[in-house]
Order: sequence, then C-alpha cells, then structure tokens
Amino acid sequence: MRDKFKRCDILVCSAGATRAGNFTELPDQAWVDGYALKFFGCVRMCRLFWPLLKAAQGSIINIGGGAARSPGADFSIGASVNAAMGNFSKALSERFYQLLEQRSKASGKSIEQLKQEATAKDGLRRLGKPADIAALALFLCSEKAQHIQGTAIAVDGGSTVGYY
Repeated sequence: MRDKFKRCDILVCSAGATRAGNFTELPDQAWVDGYALKFFGCVRMCRLFWPLLKAAQGSIINIGGGAARSPGADFSIGASVNAAMGNFSKALSERFYQLLEQRSKASGKSIEQLKQEATAKDGLRRLGKPADIAALALFLCSEKAQHIQGTAIAVDGGSTVGYY
C-alpha cells in the first residue's frame, strides 16, 4: 500500500445511509449490511491507512450521524451503527493513554517519562495548549460553523474517557 499511495495526511470515513424501518420488520441482512457499510468500512479503512497516517502524523475523521446520540424507533440500525463507529473512534484516541499506564506499571517509569520517550520515538504531536481551545472557539464563531449547534466538542487529545 505504501508503494501505491506513498502518503496519507487525512482519512475521512463517511459511508452512506443504513436502512430505516420498524425494528420488528427489519431482517438480519439489513443489520449485517448496515454494519458492513459504515462500521466495518470505517474499521478496515483506519487499519489499512494507519501506517501511512502514523508516518505523516495524519488525522482520521470518522463521520457518523446524530442518531448515535438521539436514536429514533424507526432508525435502530443507523443509530446503533453510528454509536459503534463513535465508540470505535474514541477507542482509537484512548489507546495511547491505556498503553502508557500499562507500560508504566511494567517498567517502573513514570507516565510523564514515558510520554516524553514516546514523543521522541513515535513522533507524537504534543500535549494540549490553550491555543487549541482558542482555535476551536474561533472556528465555532466563524461562518463555516453556522450549522454546529447544541453539541459538545472535546479538545483534549482523546483523553475524555467516554464518547458522549
């Protein structure tokens, strides 16, 4: 893959819609199709491009629907697929912190020391700064963010424990 694409700075996973309908009338295949399209498509693309993204210090943007947080009775497949996709995305961002805790216990080194070593070794970006919050605030006040309302956006490098 590296030979074909050389580099990947941004991966956006934004698959199409899943089937809606009454839960009791939706066949198993509709569920299988929904998860195959959005969830497993996202997982597979992230896994495929991970080495290139890591090398480029790239970003992954996984786009799911609002039904993940506000499910409706007639959209049970889409709601559950979007929630699964969101939790998968959150798990990707938390993996680093879980590994640090495990390595700290195993090595006797402090988490701070391991963070510094990881930054030097793996090219991790950095810890958050006030300017990161300011950048989001400026974006949210811009015309480009006019359709973003009534939501919470974590700017914490993935350290928030949950997806919601």
